[in-house]
Amino acid sequence: MSNDPLLQPYQLKHLTLRNRIIVTSHEPAYPEDGMPKERYRAYTVERAKGGVALTMTAGSAAVSRDSPPVFNNLLAYKDEIVPWIREMTDAVHEEGAAIMIQLTHLGRRTRWDKGDWLPVVAPSHHREASHRAFPKKVEDWDIKRIIKDFADAAERMKAGGMDGIELEAYGHLIDQFASPLTNELDGPYGGALENRMRFCLDVFKAIRERVGNEFILGVRYTADECLPGGNGQAEGIEISKRLRDSGLIDYLNVIRGHIDTDAGLTDVIPIQGMANSPHLDFAGEIRAATNFPTFHAAKIPDVATARHAIAAGKVDMVGMTRAHMTDPHIVRKIIEKREEDIRPCVGANYCLDRIYQGGAAYCIHNAATGRELTMPHILTKADVRKKVVVVGAGPAGLEAARVAGERGHEVVVFEAANNAGGQIRLTAQSERRREMISIIDWRMSQCEKYDVTFHFNSWAEADTIEAEKPDVVIIATGGLPHTEVLSRGNELVVSSWDIISGDVKPGTNVLIFDDAGDHAGLQVAEFIARAGAKVEIMTPDRSFAPEVMAMNLVPYMRSLQKHDVTFTVTYRLEAVEKSGNQLVAHVGSDYGGIAREHSYDQIVVNHGTIPLDELYFELKPSSSNLGEVSHDELLSGKPQSVVRNPEGRFQLFRIGDAVAARNTHAAIYDALRIAKDL
Repeated sequence: MSNDPLLQPYQLKHLTLRNRIIVTSHEPAYPEDGMPKERYRAYTVERAKGGVALTMTAGSAAVSRDSPPVFNNLLAYKDEIVPWIREMTDAVHEEGAAIMIQLTHLGRRTRWDKGDWLPVVAPSHHREASHRAFPKKVEDWDIKRIIKDFADAAERMKAGGMDGIELEAYGHLIDQFASPLTNELDGPYGGALENRMRFCLDVFKAIRERVGNEFILGVRYTADECLPGGNGQAEGIEISKRLRDSGLIDYLNVIRGHIDTDAGLTDVIPIQGMANSPHLDFAGEIRAATNFPTFHAAKIPDVATARHAIAAGKVDMVGMTRAHMTDPHIVRKIIEKREEDIRPCVGANYCLDRIYQGGAAYCIHNAATGRELTMPHILTKADVRKKVVVVGAGPAGLEAARVAGERGHEVVVFEAANNAGGQIRLTAQSERRREMISIIDWRMSQCEKYDVTFHFNSWAEADTIEAEKPDVVIIATGGLPHTEVLSRGNELVVSSWDIISGDVKPGTNVLIFDDAGDHAGLQVAEFIARAGAKVEIMTPDRSFAPEVMAMNLVPYMRSLQKHDVTFTVTYRLEAVEKSGNQLVAHVGSDYGGIAREHSYDQIVVNHGTIPLDELYFELKPSSSNLGEVSHDELLSGKPQSVVRNPEGRFQLFRIGDAVAARNTHAAIYDALRIAKDL
């Protein structure tokens, strides 16, 4: 048996967990009609295949109709969920893993205009900032009804074959009862801590009566709200001991912080540029104070930190949830002593930010996550070995090279720069986003493993490519900043790339016109503000930086607000002219009726990229498919068979920003679904 702390089994009541790594409850927003159908099941089972000890689903499944999900959650209040749960649990158990589900009532953390348009309920009328709903103060009959709903849902989950359930008790209704900030009830459920905890314990009592003593029950709760007037660390330790002493639960899953604002949520679940494992020591303090099984997860992205968490006795089970979205086979690679092959989580939080904007969770650099029914995590060798030439070593080109190499093809990559990375290398210039470079470093190490040949400082021409006698050519040349967006004065502005790369020095009074709304706009603002300049960000949109999304916006705002950056929405930069040593910005509005002038000494335009596609069009006449992609074959996972030019010598494809300005995930997804079928 291995002496690796992470690979030691753990006994949780009657349940033997095969190692110390878990995937904590999270909702990837893959349900269909509120049910965990094929897509949801495939995603969950993949992590079991990868060797995780316990996978928890649903963050969280709704137990009541007046707890409508604000994104696509499982609906545990429906009887029809049971057979879908059974299919998922059976499949996970077949892979040797345990499976649990998280149940909740959202309380005020939802909206009244979702689902059945029932009033939101909470133990006070205080609105939650994130979801903006003013709740009805819960009545006695509401409490009785919701307790029964929890017990009913738990019984359904047991019938579906779950090994246990976890109650979500931070930020949701149970926590709203527990916190003095959100509980203004009188009587048995309000006032002293004992009363505020009563709802949680009554829920567990009702559940125990339904599921018996052998079924695993746990709670994910905040042991320190980190809010003035809220439950602090001392109260958190007392809550932890009372939960343990209730005899109703089998483990504690510790959270620190609050989630009622975007900023609070981001501190609970930190993103890139923020410290790793910030609450691990605190979880260790709870474990030491209670001497009770303790789980924890919060930005533990790497094996070394997870190993330390177990070896040092901080926790009994360590959660690596986003890390498993990036690579579901972490445990298998640890067992096989291939830790260097683990695809690293870079903390980009594309997964969670998409969910909170109503989308499905996708990993920024594993396009197979959430697409297990159509995209492979493990590639098989091709029947016929081909010569594949890739032009461009950004994220799209490197993914194409990696996938083709793993498939067994001979791969040659041409890159005009002296190193790989493309726009990722540029974005990683920011201290906040330096973790992004792991997207490139991991692919370079994988390409080396598969003997991919690289030619750096090589500006590939059409004859250069054709001299390689390729079977397939993939153009991944990316794009260049597109600043030609004004009616006049385009030559007077600079791009965000110019500033971030250091090619142009920041001015002292700077306008950033950002209608791309991506990271580059905020990165350049932060770069310039830190240099001591006065900065204004202007956008024609209703809000700035919509592509950055909520949790990624938090650290930017904390920095930019400290530097007194001005944010101007709903105005459009229309033209620029020079006046002495100043630039005059002519500003209008898409809403009409506005014409203003303001002076700056530097104007930056962030308008995305325009494809660098000349080589593609030069090669197109020599290709067999004339660049055409069959969408039917692409989407059904079949090799491309289009032949429009029988005399053509190779297939030609282009991917990523060489097609159109999009993002890193789109570039990598382009590459995977073309290259996996070569």
